[in-house]
Amino acid sequence: MRADFTKQNISSYFATLGAMDERMVATGATGERFDLAEVMAAAMERAQNAHDAGNKLMFIGNGGSSTIASHMAEDYTKAGGIRTLAFNDPAFLTCLGNDLGFDQVFAKQIEMFAQPGDMLVAISSSGNSQNILNGALAAKKRGCWVMSLSGFTPDNLLRNLGDINVYVPSIEYGFVEITHLAVCHAMLDVAMGWKGETVSQERSLKVVSA
Repeated sequence: MRADFTKQNISSYFATLGAMDERMVATGATGERFDLAEVMAAAMERAQNAHDAGNKLMFIGNGGSSTIASHMAEDYTKAGGIRTLAFNDPAFLTCLGNDLGFDQVFAKQIEMFAQPGDMLVAISSSGNSQNILNGALAAKKRGCWVMSLSGFTPDNLLRNLGDINVYVPSIEYGFVEITHLAVCHAMLDVAMGWKGETVSQERSLKVVSA
């Protein structure tokens, strides 16, 4: 198959990616629809409130989504000052996968480490990964507030599990994963003061020194 690396096709790719904010669907626990900005603001407030109360923010994901989880755990901790964990340690994953089954690798860690008042961000491109679904259910059982990020088909199971749910209507892994990462980054960046293309001198210095 010959790749189409024409300027037109590449421009179309980035235009499609750039339009995802208009196409994403944000819903509540009972399926009611919300404005995306409204949902992101509510999620960021929950994360900050969890930290302020002595609780934490948690991320889970598989494959590419696991790297988003690790990336965001580092950024929310270092840049955002929010107590954050990602349950991606290889020893935990291989031990729990071997002993309990891979579908339990996140649920067991959440069962052991999560506390009422924590917040979980559950990331799955398909929205149907059983270990992510079980992780979200375990978090709800522990009294955590859950945000889901999913894609592919609109009837994916993860969209029914979060207190808020952000769905990316695309079957392309790249679009879904990059959009999930962008949502998480946008929440943090805006909370830290980003407004349009204007960046304060103080924030610029922080970025340069990071």
